[in-house]
Amino acid sequence: MTASETELPLAADFEPATKQAWRSLVSAVLARSATRSGPDAATSDPEEALGSTTYDGIPIRPLYTRQDLPDGWDAAVPGQAPFRRGSTVDGAAAAGWDVRQRHADADPKRLNTSLLTDLENGVTSLWLVLGGGGLAVEDLAVALDGVYLDLAPVAIQAGAATEAAVAALLALADARGVPRSELRASFGADPIGELARTGAEPDLGVVGRLADLARDRAQVTVAVADGTVYHDAGGSDADEIAIATAVGVAYLRALVDSGWSTEQALGLIEFRLAVTADQFSSIAKLRAARIVWARVAELSGVPEPERGQRQHAVTSAAMLTRRDPWVNMLRTTIACFAAAVGGTDAITVLPFDSAIGVSDDFARRIARNTQSVLHDESSLARVIDPAGGSFYVEALTDELAERAWQIFTGIERAGGALGALRSGHIPSLLADTREQRRKAVATRKDPITGVSEFAFIDEPPVSRPAPQRPSSNGLLPVIHYAQDFERLRDRSDAHVERTGARPAVFLAGLGTPALSSARAGFAANLFQAAGIRCVSATGEVAELVEQFTASRTSVACLCSTDAVYAEQAALAARALRVAGARTVYLAGRSGERAESDRAAGIDAYLFAGIDAIEFLTATLDDLGVNP
Repeated sequence: MTASETELPLAADFEPATKQAWRSLVSAVLARSATRSGPDAATSDPEEALGSTTYDGIPIRPLYTRQDLPDGWDAAVPGQAPFRRGSTVDGAAAAGWDVRQRHADADPKRLNTSLLTDLENGVTSLWLVLGGGGLAVEDLAVALDGVYLDLAPVAIQAGAATEAAVAALLALADARGVPRSELRASFGADPIGELARTGAEPDLGVVGRLADLARDRAQVTVAVADGTVYHDAGGSDADEIAIATAVGVAYLRALVDSGWSTEQALGLIEFRLAVTADQFSSIAKLRAARIVWARVAELSGVPEPERGQRQHAVTSAAMLTRRDPWVNMLRTTIACFAAAVGGTDAITVLPFDSAIGVSDDFARRIARNTQSVLHDESSLARVIDPAGGSFYVEALTDELAERAWQIFTGIERAGGALGALRSGHIPSLLADTREQRRKAVATRKDPITGVSEFAFIDEPPVSRPAPQRPSSNGLLPVIHYAQDFERLRDRSDAHVERTGARPAVFLAGLGTPALSSARAGFAANLFQAAGIRCVSATGEVAELVEQFTASRTSVACLCSTDAVYAEQAALAARALRVAGARTVYLAGRSGERAESDRAAGIDAYLFAGIDAIEFLTATLDDLGVNP
């Protein structure tokens, strides 16, 4: 027997890994944690202790095994129904995904320079915003000067000006002699999305009229079921899939009513979905969206090979921050990775400064290079369905598809996408999820790095020109996850402009640094999220009172261990009150000291899970910082 034929039982000396063994080990760790942290940390079920629940009510377990794989997950390869593994047989391995850059510049010459720069440096298609908030339709020819329309697909987003924008694009293609069969474009009609976004009265007939213009143009899509509109209004993953599917069904019906077969109509619709820094949820979302749409196509009598969904993934605008925007580069990188792994056809990475204003050249370069690194350097485009067979991703995909189908059928019963939007069914659905998310962000259960956690209050401001925005009376709001914390920072910055000094809190570390530093660090991290400077000192009560007086603030926070609090918290609080403190906090929970603490003048407690927005708003009020 040769060396290559010799069996090497590398794990022969180890006991087989079992789920029960894992549970026993985790239970032991949790028991030790309970001993240190109190009875609230104990639980009889380790999976319950370490698990969580998504905004769609889907439980996320800490451990997945082969038993969690859904039935039939491997029954089809990419390009076969139900298309969970991709819409085409070769996935991204043939030519990779379409790198689509978004542009919303009203200056045609400046925009032309940006478009050509993008195309020369890795971008493969262009997403142009025209009409209100973007380029004037009559300037389209100038903006596209030098752009080969048979090589670089152009995706249009023009709202009420869609028909005029499409007419201008087709006239330009005809003038350049581009054969009808070679024009590559997305006309981008989304009248239901425009109602949600701007309040414009929808005309679903536009979908049929544009479809007539797309005859003999095999590489053109007409309508976009834009799920990002509902994502940006606070929707969950299942909400977004379900509403986008309902919108897609409305456009499917409009196309069939215009004389197109169901099979032809399917090929004229594109879906746009948001991807976030929660990579596993985003991967599952794209896969689940294809499953749901394939089911719609199946029920519509479309042959199996034609049931695939054309997807355009966009890194979430809602997750981007104005503060510490450099962190957005990391968020969009993870989101782009998730989009590629999820098997989308086209990806747009929003520049890291998108939440601030009109992006500069550097931000656009980083956005496109993010895709280039993942596409080429990491070889991600060479792998078909990288997540296929993952116990967690496959289970999450199925659960998400089931939940989205439930919501979708509810929307259909409520009158379809248009009826459910007008009746308030969809706005109410999104409002529920939006409030759940607001609470999770406010309590820092959903942390936002650089904003709610690890804020850099002395960061130099990043300034960008304000974008043009169309007037909006939309039925849905547009939110950013960090907006409540960023308003607090705005408040603090305005105070600096008025007074020349940032609001401050005194952190009184009782005892030695070793005893007080952990909770002092926690408190500082919390206060800095509102732009509040922390003046820290450690020592005995008399020393702390002296340094508090020198700090020239009226708010103090005690920081130490529970054992030290039992001996010194009441004394320190009284002394700080005498020294002029209007408000005294304590970093930690009240426990059995609550009554004595209140008598000593302690106003509130800082601990993990506190509503940080409510607490920090009250602190700014106490410090005299104007709203």
